Amino acid sequence: MTVTDAARESVQSALEQDDRPRIVSHLNPPPSYDLGDHPVPTGREETWRFTPLKRLRGILDGEASETRLTWEQSVPEGVTVTTISQAEARELGEIAPSDRPAALAAANSGGATLLDVPAEAEIDEPVIIRLHGESVDDLVWGHLVLRFGHHSKATVVLVHTGSARYCAITSVLAGEGSQVNVLSLQDWDDDAVHLGRDAIQVGRDASVRHTSVSFGGDLVRMHANVEYSGPGGEAELLGLYFADEGQHLEHRLFADHNAPKTKSNVLYKGALQGQGAHTVWIGNVLIRQVAEGIETYEENRNLVLTEGCQADSVPNLEIETGEIEGAGHASATARFDDEQLFYLRSRGVSDKEARRLVLHGFFQDLIRKVGVPQIEERLTATVEDELAKNVLKGYEPVPV
Repeated sequence: MTVTDAARESVQSALEQDDRPRIVSHLNPPPSYDLGDHPVPTGREETWRFTPLKRLRGILDGEASETRLTWEQSVPEGVTVTTISQAEARELGEIAPSDRPAALAAANSGGATLLDVPAEAEIDEPVIIRLHGESVDDLVWGHLVLRFGHHSKATVVLVHTGSARYCAITSVLAGEGSQVNVLSLQDWDDDAVHLGRDAIQVGRDASVRHTSVSFGGDLVRMHANVEYSGPGGEAELLGLYFADEGQHLEHRLFADHNAPKTKSNVLYKGALQGQGAHTVWIGNVLIRQVAEGIETYEENRNLVLTEGCQADSVPNLEIETGEIEGAGHASATARFDDEQLFYLRSRGVSDKEARRLVLHGFFQDLIRKVGVPQIEERLTATVEDELAKNVLKGYEPVPV
């Protein structure tokens, strides 16, 4: 038995011995691989009421498919990539699916890809995996397991481009004392559909930073789950999204504090422009009775750039114990700050340049936290490209 397994069993034992009534989060159904536990949604469920189901183009029907995304990888020495069975993925201790898309991905992917970082390894270069789809007619199922050994340190970047109907589950297993940085970039073509679930298991005294960035796609719905297999674990969940005309970008977070003295911090920022642009952010933190001494905070900020946009933002806290260090949340949706724009214009900055500078300032503090220089540069450039589609159309920007 590994140290991580022992820690997980210790937490599970504490939960089993606690005979006080436990709640199940209304925003995160009980995990199960059984498709029967995840019926086809109607759109009236709380977890699906914001999602335009017709635009999923048959993904929830669960049609089998042998189509795969093109896979390119840049893997530093010491990191291995292998193929394992679904049964082996379960044995590694991944978090079981909590919704139908994830259960379908696990059932239909035909096994999983395991990326393994050895114990005590410190990988200086980022692992970069590029996944590319050829056509929205292709239905693709994916299952990826990222395992980080105890006291290891590594960064993994997943880049999604092209077009497809893609439904995937990604499991992050952070061993005891590990330092993990995972980024998922959704930079699809305009017609793509992507349903993704990143399930993160944080080991004892481990630190995990997870960043989800969504720019492209017709409909993108990402779900990040966090659980703890021992005390002392920390999770930082970051997100950035920019919705254009007609796009639906949805991000859901669930931090399950099921161990004492754990931490979670959530910061998501988004911008919207163009008629029918729609973003959804649902943040949920569940603090169980055994999770004494925890700290958590979640924050979502949205900047509406034009008329005709809609940003839904719903933070939630579900608390079963009062013995905590701190818990809070914040949410805001607003237009450009008139005072900031006035300040810049009063100093000779044009209106469009002022708007550009305000938006870059809105995103830059989050982009700088990514921790991968080439990705940070790409995100800054993409924000510039998004602005050029609408707010700064026909405008030649001054370099930042």
